[in-house]
Amino acid sequence: MARFRTWTGIALAGALSLSLAACSSTGGKRAEDARKAAAAQGRAAVDTPRWTFAMITHSGDGDTFWDIVQSGAEQAAVKDNINFLYSHDDEAQQQAQLVDAAVDKKVDGIIVTLAKPDAMKAAVARAVKAGIPVITVNSGSAESKEFGALTHIGQDETIAGEAVGEELNERGRKSALCVLHEQGNVGHEQRCDGVAKTFDGKLQRLYVTGTSMPDVQSALEAKLQTDKGLDTVVTLGAPYADTAVKAKQGAGSKAEIDTFDLNAKVAAGLEDGTLGFAVDQQPYLQGYEAVDLLWLNRYNADVLGGGRPVLTGPQIITKDDAGELADYTKRGTR
Repeated sequence: MARFRTWTGIALAGALSLSLAACSSTGGKRAEDARKAAAAQGRAAVDTPRWTFAMITHSGDGDTFWDIVQSGAEQAAVKDNINFLYSHDDEAQQQAQLVDAAVDKKVDGIIVTLAKPDAMKAAVARAVKAGIPVITVNSGSAESKEFGALTHIGQDETIAGEAVGEELNERGRKSALCVLHEQGNVGHEQRCDGVAKTFDGKLQRLYVTGTSMPDVQSALEAKLQTDKGLDTVVTLGAPYADTAVKAKQGAGSKAEIDTFDLNAKVAAGLEDGTLGFAVDQQPYLQGYEAVDLLWLNRYNADVLGGGRPVLTGPQIITKDDAGELADYTKRGTR
């Protein structure tokens, strides 16, 4: 497999394999693990109590990124004999109410995103006060420890943006547009801030209504028509990359379309050259490890990260890498 350009300082998969399977790193051990997993056929691999974990995210309806996060969490839940509850709402106040509901149910662990941390602070504090271990994922790495979470799992959004800026420099880009599809999401602002920090060219921001793809397309198309100097569009989510391509075609623009996050369409776009590169934060890993680490905490009082976020990205994925990941994106794990 080609070596991806990795911008993280922490290799999560390696750290976990060392901590959970330090007895061996051989192919024989991996084969034995695969055999056991196949034999389990969807049954738990442990005999610990059937704890209940709730995951509450800021996802809107139909967001494929969160389908991947949920899939990873559900896979780990089966392995760890966990009763897994998933809920979501893209309105912060409603998301906070879902956390409150999980606390009222007296769940054994909570996984939550902090896209709009101020609105979530009281709900997370209530969970912590109730003695429920909390892990934050995806967004809110800066606030996670302050709010009392055990750890944060995801990518550092500023570092991810910086990686994009460096990649744009390597590609000789001079004028880029950062498209923000969810106003108030601190992670999205941090991504664009990171791009601006390292990008040598001019960076503009465009705020769009991400819940309406026709509106996103028309706003992008209008911008590309009026600003012919734009040579790059950076979207902050995989579903918006395809819309950006349509807007580019409608505007008759030659701008390169790049994106955060990966799915099957993005992998195909990278392969055929429709897209330039993607920034993968491994959402499957975020869901899987969040459940697994909650289980470890309940079972063995383990905490990973040493007070710092556990990074799952970013990785810059290009045409050279996309073919190897295509099968994974089709099965919904990348």
